[in-house]
Order: sequence, then C-alpha cells, then structure tokens
Amino acid sequence: MATQIALTSELDAYVRDASLRDDPILRELREVTAELPAGRAMQVSAEEGQLLALLVSLTGATSVLEVGTYTGYSTLCMTRALPADGEMITCDITRKWLSIGEEYWRRAGVSDRISVRIGDAAETLAGLVAERGAESFDLVFIDADKTGYRDYYERALTLVRSGGLIIIDNTLFFGRVVDPAAQDPDTVAIRALNTALSDDPRVDITLLTMADGITLARKR
Repeated sequence: MATQIALTSELDAYVRDASLRDDPILRELREVTAELPAGRAMQVSAEEGQLLALLVSLTGATSVLEVGTYTGYSTLCMTRALPADGEMITCDITRKWLSIGEEYWRRAGVSDRISVRIGDAAETLAGLVAERGAESFDLVFIDADKTGYRDYYERALTLVRSGGLIIIDNTLFFGRVVDPAAQDPDTVAIRALNTALSDDPRVDITLLTMADGITLARKR
C-alpha cells in the first residue's frame, strides 16, 4: 500500500499544472497581496483557494462564514462558488487591507453577496449567534489569530448546521507542531486544538497535509 510521498518542487509544479484552474482576477489579487508585509505567508495559496471553492460547491452551501479576511482572496474564491442568492459573511479585526479585496470582489461581480463584520472575532461570532441563531451557516472557514482558534471553533460549532462543514487553516503551522522546542503561544494553541479535535465526538474530521495543514470537521 502506498504511503505519503514527498512533495518535491517538481511534483508540486506538476500538480499545479495538472489541476489548478486560475484566472486573471484571482492571480492579480494574489500578486498584490504577495507584495504586502508577510503577504505570502498570510494569504491562502491558489490551490487552497480552489479547494475552498470546491468544498462550498460540494456541500451545497448557500451561507458561508469566514473568520479572518485579510485582503479577501479566500473570500472571493468561496463567494464565487455560491449560488446567485448565496451569502458570505467575512469577519476581520481591521479594515486595513479590506479595500484591496473589495476592488476585486466588485470586478468579479460578487460584492453584493459579501457582508463584512469588523471587530473582535469572538464578539462578532457571539453577535451572529444572537442575531441569526444556531445552525444558521452551511460552512465556516477559520483563518485568523491562532490563539483564538479554540474559541472560534466552539462558536463555529454552534453556528454551523448539522452536516455542515468547518474548515480550519494552518493546523500544521509551518511544521512547528512536531517541534518540541516550539513553545510559542500560536504553536501551543494549534497543538491543543488538534488534540481536542482528534477526540471530539461532535464532528468527523480529517487533517489534510496540504499547504500549511487544513482540517475539515463535519458537524454530526
């Protein structure tokens, strides 16, 4: 039986050539984001963006919640996969980078489906529970400050419907999760979340060794 293969640069290029379906709007937004401080590290890859869009389509989602907007690349990928009457709510602590994404949302013709919430994510999610009630989203994508992940996950479990999907980014955290010397708050928080998820009876999970680690958790 085959085991996990090493992803060489040549094989990575092959996978991209064989499966990535890109377009000028997405490519330009990625390039603009890459020029920002820590832009390459903070934005999702083109391949991950394509996966997010596919997952939105596969789940039949009409309502998506995103925790962590940045320049709105993942926002755009997922929103374009929604039906015409679909809804994306994306949350961030600041509007600093949002104007970049908003331009591309308009160019892609999906800005009318996107609602932005600015503020502390935990407070925003609590507000959505009060405003919309439990199980009001089909899919939740978490890609924000790592020390807040456990709280965001718990709130997402309330907000997502039964059978809905929670997607958590960076769950391998640059490979630091397996380094005993890595005891910074972000790495410790990701390790703790991964441990909690592995034994959580409320969800079915898998951790994909793609990009920086992507965990899929389907609410039972």
